[in-house]
Amino acid sequence: MKQKYFLLAVILVVLNFGACNKKVEKKVKKEEITKLEGAIFGTTYHIKYLDTINYQKSIDSLFNLMNNSLSTYIPTSDISRINRGDTTVVVDDLFVEVFDKAKKIYNETDGYFDPTIGRLIDAYGFGSGKEKKNLSQEEIKELMAGVGFNKVSLKGRKVYRENDNIEFNVNAFAKGYGIDVVGRFLETKGIQDYLVEIGGEIRARGKKKDKAWKVAIEKPNVDGTRSLQKVIELNNESMATSGNYRKYKVNEKGEKIVHTVNAKTGLASESNLLSVSVRMKGDCADVDAYATAFLAMGLEETKKFLQSHPELKVVLLYNDAENKLQEFVN
Repeated sequence: MKQKYFLLAVILVVLNFGACNKKVEKKVKKEEITKLEGAIFGTTYHIKYLDTINYQKSIDSLFNLMNNSLSTYIPTSDISRINRGDTTVVVDDLFVEVFDKAKKIYNETDGYFDPTIGRLIDAYGFGSGKEKKNLSQEEIKELMAGVGFNKVSLKGRKVYRENDNIEFNVNAFAKGYGIDVVGRFLETKGIQDYLVEIGGEIRARGKKKDKAWKVAIEKPNVDGTRSLQKVIELNNESMATSGNYRKYKVNEKGEKIVHTVNAKTGLASESNLLSVSVRMKGDCADVDAYATAFLAMGLEETKKFLQSHPELKVVLLYNDAENKLQEFVN
């Protein structure tokens, strides 16, 4: 009888030891970081998450879905076909969400964020269409006739435009939206700790092991050098940074033409804001769109806007009257 009790005790010890090993193994696996990287949307991406499973193929499929729906650089995409006047296009869920987000932020920013400036972006040489050198005021006025998100509607998954001059271009927040799509996918897999970055825009959730995810904001150096302005800890937040100090052109008159087009004026001239970083506890597409709008608004208009939007946290870098770099943080 004593022997039986002894054997039972040994078995229980072995089972408990095995169970402990499984718990330790599970804990180790959870703390392993998987890193994925590559090229997408004309830039690079970096994805980090706490799990051992490689989801590269699934993420590639998501990127393909996005491109087929929203890329103006792919002639067969839904958005390209709509821009060419194809009224048979039935848009997918991705397009519907992007459309609804764009409409919301278009209304909130009083039209400073407007994805119908596609032809202006092309004309200035920052889009997929034909560039027009040294745009005249008359040409800008003509192109502005096709600008206005209030001139389009989405009914029954079909897009209706008031005239054929309206061209969609959602590149201003496509990176942010792509980040959200990937982040939500990881969450469906039970992954709570991750960071997704595409072209400098970021969505972070949870922590990097036991530490907060940290990201850097660069100084708006115009000489091509790169240096650090500030480090931000992301607490279940998304962050986007926009600036005109790198991506610009100089026309034959020596005027600086920036990639942020003011949807109110049709001009691509620089505001007094050099760099805008926006973060919030929400989607990256939203902060990506706000950052674009703020660059066009300029410093004072952006400050006014922020007073009624406390959910948005910003780092605004600008030159003062003496051309010295200043920082505004709320």
